[in-house]
Amino acid sequence: MSPRNKGHLWRDIGAQLPFLAWLVVLWMLLWAQFTVLSFLTGLVVAIFVTRVFRLPTIALSGRINLWYGFLFVVQFLFAVVRGALSVTVQVFDFRRQPGAAIIAVPLRYADDLVMTHVAVTSSLIPGSLIVEADRDRRILYLHVIGVRNRADVEKQRDGVLLWERRIVRALGDPAQYRALRADERAVGKKGGVR
Repeated sequence: MSPRNKGHLWRDIGAQLPFLAWLVVLWMLLWAQFTVLSFLTGLVVAIFVTRVFRLPTIALSGRINLWYGFLFVVQFLFAVVRGALSVTVQVFDFRRQPGAAIIAVPLRYADDLVMTHVAVTSSLIPGSLIVEADRDRRILYLHVIGVRNRADVEKQRDGVLLWERRIVRALGDPAQYRALRADERAVGKKGGVR
């Protein structure tokens, strides 16, 4: 193996290290054993899985804001509870059918990683589900319930874009975060609402 290939291999392993660590933790949780043997077998399985089922290397931003991450988790849990209550009310409202729509949401700051986080977050909140993701144009298509008019559709779209901004604040790369801050300052100068 040439020195160049060795360097590439170590760079790939370094980039995949958080993913490997997460697979080892999942392995240990799966077996409910936190022993050295469980760690070593989990490491072997994680390396085997990542080498046999080769996925493209995901470049992490290297930036995690703990405060915005904490806010994201709290807001997400609140949104899940609110969404569940909203869907429950719609299901038991026998006077009318809950309206449904498929909406397109063009993301503003997303790369593959942020787009995935926004899609998963949107799907986990009751009342909406990702039906397609257009990776090239950075558009998420959601099936949402509880929409009756154009204003409801725009409210849902704005909600997804708000989740995108929250995710960029929590773990977006520095360029995404700077673009978000610049847009927020521009909106602030115009006196508009975010």
